[in-house]
Amino acid sequence: MIAWARRHLFRTRSDAALTLVFGALAIYVAYRALRFLFVTGRWDIVEVNLRLLMVGRFPTQHLPRISVTLIVMAAWAGVLAGLVRSRQVRAGRPVPIGLKARALDLLERLWIPSAVCLLLLAMTTTIGPWLTAAGVVIGAVVGRLIGGLLGRIRLGGIGGLIVALALGAVPIALFFYLVDAIGYDDWEGFMLNLFLALCSIVLCFPLGVLLALGRRSSLPIVRGLSTAYIEIVRGAPLFVLLLLANVALQFFIPADRAPATATRAIAVFTLFTAAYMAEIVRGGLQSVPRGQYEAAKALGLSPTRQTALIVLPQALRNVIPAQIGQLISLFKDTSLAGAAMGLFELIEVSTVITQQGEFRGQGLIGETIAFAALMFWTVSYTMSRESQRLERRLGVGTR
Repeated sequence: MIAWARRHLFRTRSDAALTLVFGALAIYVAYRALRFLFVTGRWDIVEVNLRLLMVGRFPTQHLPRISVTLIVMAAWAGVLAGLVRSRQVRAGRPVPIGLKARALDLLERLWIPSAVCLLLLAMTTTIGPWLTAAGVVIGAVVGRLIGGLLGRIRLGGIGGLIVALALGAVPIALFFYLVDAIGYDDWEGFMLNLFLALCSIVLCFPLGVLLALGRRSSLPIVRGLSTAYIEIVRGAPLFVLLLLANVALQFFIPADRAPATATRAIAVFTLFTAAYMAEIVRGGLQSVPRGQYEAAKALGLSPTRQTALIVLPQALRNVIPAQIGQLISLFKDTSLAGAAMGLFELIEVSTVITQQGEFRGQGLIGETIAFAALMFWTVSYTMSRESQRLERRLGVGTR
């Protein structure tokens, strides 16, 4: 350690001075952060308002709907994971690992969100969230086992189609199950941030791919329209587009026919992110060697099949880091919906609860904003880690 420190930290007098200065600064910042976290921080404001921060004013009698949705979604994800794993094993691609190794791998991947979930559970005062968390774990395990069993069954074309339709109908059915309790335009808290991000991600990706293909099209009209859309939308600030969707839309559409505020936010996030995603995908298309196009033509594939089977998979694989970075940015940008459109998302809730009678004038905005930052960072970091894992599995950046 002494030799390493001399070589990397104290090689010259200037290196030693910089090490001492920034080392002292790092120690001071760490001390202040730990003191705020464990000594001076008034975390009772978060504990008292935890429900508002997470789900807003969602009706108490309908909270079990959220629990059922989380459990079923965990089971659904487990079934998909089991199907994918079984298909990989049947294809002979991965090396099967034991149950213990799988558990350790899962723990290594998800220990940060798991720790944050345990922290949230520790701040609850009822048994409901604990039962929900236990149901999510059990549902994921059971779904994983069922998915593994289904993956071992060789289904024909009709059987596979039925299974695919059944699995695809799960999130749609759960969405209407939640909306039946309270319309998503009235959702609040961190749940609203997750909903806006999820819907926008699902919608912006295919639109971005189509725009990227349109910009490279040989048809002048398609290429011109795609280019104009991408350049105009990319040149406009997202906050301004959200304001226009919230305020100026009534000048073009009657108020009684205008979509809900949350719907407008999803539309803006989708259209805005699709323009950036189109440029990312276009960069991926340009990175595919020309020989791949020529090989696809030599096989006698049609232009559509060339793009869908040969070119586009390679292009999307090459730009995974940029795609995930843009999607993470989209998730964090959902906080702008509160300031621009009046939606009661997590940042807005974090600001409003400091004005409650028992907390007013006590300067507790630091605690609430720190909690909101933790929630955003947890989701963003998990997305980043999973994208890195996907890159390693697909061999991005290697030959």
